[in-house]
Amino acid sequence: MELDLLNVIIIIFFGFVGAFFNAVVGGGGLITLPALLSVGLPPSTAIATNKLASTMGNLTSSLTFFKAGKIDLKLLWPILPLVFIFSMLGAWTVHLMNSELLRPLIIVMLIVVLIYTLIKKNWGQLEERKPLNWKRGILFFGAIVLLGFYDGFFGPGTGSFIMFIFLMAGFDFLQAAGNAKLLNFISNIAALIMFLILGEVVFIYGLIMGASMIAGAYFGTKFALNKGTSFVRLLFIIMTIVLIIKNIYDYVFS
Repeated sequence: MELDLLNVIIIIFFGFVGAFFNAVVGGGGLITLPALLSVGLPPSTAIATNKLASTMGNLTSSLTFFKAGKIDLKLLWPILPLVFIFSMLGAWTVHLMNSELLRPLIIVMLIVVLIYTLIKKNWGQLEERKPLNWKRGILFFGAIVLLGFYDGFFGPGTGSFIMFIFLMAGFDFLQAAGNAKLLNFISNIAALIMFLILGEVVFIYGLIMGASMIAGAYFGTKFALNKGTSFVRLLFIIMTIVLIIKNIYDYVFS
């Protein structure tokens, strides 16, 4: 595929902006995927290419959050292989059925997340973690594994949903964001492998956007760490509202 200078500028700019927001609260695909579609990639190819770029950005965010002590590897490492496997299954399943069937349920879930976050004004400001007994553990890890499948199968709002699970478990917003980034990276890698097998990835665009997303993810993560939990909470609410509007629009007009 021939490179056009304007197209390169578009994917670099929107890759940086998308990764900046995605590093903090997720939802960067709302920015990067339309950018890839705008340069002429077919929808399935744009989704696959976006996975390559977002994997690079999520790795950068994960490493930055990890260095800041905001990722609990001791808690997460047992679940990472399951997230990987279920995300691959999700990416494979999307070829067997229409993922758009999920959109009404996703809209409802996002609205619940938004209402809960608005009502609980001090939620996620301080760490209030409770020990995971077997009941909480099954719910907590089961929800994360299902979101791994969801990311491979459909994807919109995955970062927000994962953050919500960690917030419910008593993590503060920065810890929730850090842990969500690592899990999102693992699910992205799995889905990317499936898309590579299917031959859907356009490497030249994916790598160019990925390079800009590395920069955006780094500065976005640093910005969030400096601004603290109140800033992340505000951005989380804004991105959830945007996700709701985007999903309703797609459901009504697509």
